[in-house]
Amino acid sequence: MKISTGLFLSALPTTGALLSIKTLKNKFGTTATIGALTFAIATDSAIAGDVGQGQKIFNANCAVCHPGGRNLIVPEKSLEKEALEQYRSGGRSEESVMKQVRNGRNSMPAFGGRLDDESIADVAAYVIKSSEEGWN
Repeated sequence: MKISTGLFLSALPTTGALLSIKTLKNKFGTTATIGALTFAIATDSAIAGDVGQGQKIFNANCAVCHPGGRNLIVPEKSLEKEALEQYRSGGRSEESVMKQVRNGRNSMPAFGGRLDDESIADVAAYVIKSSEEGWN
C-alpha cells in the first residue's frame, strides 16, 4: 500500500493538529500510521449526530426552555453561536453540548438518564448546525 506523502490529514480531529502522513510514517511506521488515521477518521465520524433526528428530539425535550435557540431561564446563555463560544466550557462544539445535555448544569437538568448517547449526539449536531446557520 503506497501512502501519498504530500497529503495532509487531521490526525487528531479534536485538537485540529495537522500532521503530514510522511511525518507520521517516519515517526511511527506505516502500520501505526494507518491505524492512527483510521482511528481519527472513525472517532471524528462517530461524534457526528443526525441533525434531522436531533431537531425532533430537541423539539420534544429542549424547546420548552430553548425555543428558537433562546434561553428562557438565563437569556444571555442562549444557543446562539456567540453565546456558545463564550459560555460553554468546551467552546462551541458537539462534545461540549453533549456534556451539558448529558450532565446538566446550574438550572439545566441532566438528560443523560432520559436520552441515550446517540440521541444526545443528534441533539448536539442540531444545536451546532443551528447556531452556525441561525435559528429559525
